[in-house]
Amino acid sequence: MNDASHWDIEIDARGLLCPLPVLKARKRLSTMGNGQVLRLVATDPAAVIDVPHFCRESGHDFLGSAPEGEATAYLIRHK
Repeated sequence: MNDASHWDIEIDARGLLCPLPVLKARKRLSTMGNGQVLRLVATDPAAVIDVPHFCRESGHDFLGSAPEGEATAYLIRHK
């Protein structure tokens, strides 16, 4: 994950199943400015596919992911 120490906003989506983590990310990203980074923490096993796919489809930069306990943290840069 690129510079995992910096993000502007975090969403804790642990325990939520598809499509809720991506829907929450989309809603929050719509309020963010260009270049800001969203950190999404999710336990949904489908998020590993859904988050990068969402970024490709919406034009945001997927900066990577890293394990965080039982969850995975995803970084998304708003574009």
